[in-house]
Parts: sequence; C-alpha cells; structure tokens
Amino acid sequence: MTRTLLICKPDAVERGYVGEIFGRLERKGLKLAAVEMRTLDDDTLAEHYREHQEKPFYADLVSFMKRSPVVVAVVEGPEDTFAIVRTLMGSTNPAEALPGTIRGDLGTEMTENLVHGSDSAESAAREIKIFFPELL
Repeated sequence: MTRTLLICKPDAVERGYVGEIFGRLERKGLKLAAVEMRTLDDDTLAEHYREHQEKPFYADLVSFMKRSPVVVAVVEGPEDTFAIVRTLMGSTNPAEALPGTIRGDLGTEMTENLVHGSDSAESAAREIKIFFPELL
C-alpha cells in the first residue's frame, strides 16, 4: 500500500461535494487512512505551497485556502496511488478536465478547482508529514 494526500478545498466543502469526492475514491478501491476538517493557517499554507511563494498568484491562493474549512485526507492504495488520485481529479482547469473526473464533472473555475492531490510519491510524503505527522 502507498499513500497520498488529498485536500478538498474550500469550494468543495462549501458546495457540499466532500462526500461525492470521497465516494469516487472509495468506488475506485482506495481507502481513507486519515480524514480531518480544519481551517488552514498562514504557516501551514506557506509550508505546503512553498514552491509557489514567489509566484504572482500566491497571495490569492492563500486567501482562497483560508476562506473556509478544508478537508484533508490521506488516501491509501496500490503502488502510485498519487497517480490514480490525480487521474480521478482531472486536469487543473475544469474547462479542460474530462467528463468522469472530479473537476470535469463538478468544477467550474480554474482558481477554485475543488481538490488538491500530491503530484508524486515524494510530494505525498512531504505533504502527509505537514498535515498528519503522526502517520509517519
């Protein structure tokens, strides 16, 4: 089993899609190893999005992610679980995401695209350590 991190962003929580998103993961055969609703703070967001801190969209991203609670989860599955989750999520831009994906079926905006998923096994380990250090 391998693990990856998934965040249901504020828009997913506000629009009531957390159950739908988790249902899609579970129907795929993935398991939720840890789940927590929380409001993210500046320090956590700075650590999580450290590679984006110098980019022009960073302030808007942090503002969005602090707008309301998120649901963070550790997802377990076979090798390369991160890739399975990323495929289920769909393209970052909902207008380009395929039907059948989370963003393709439920997303409407590039800047509010419902979910974050680790983009590699290395990112998954780093991100899980930020949100669920007790799992390491």
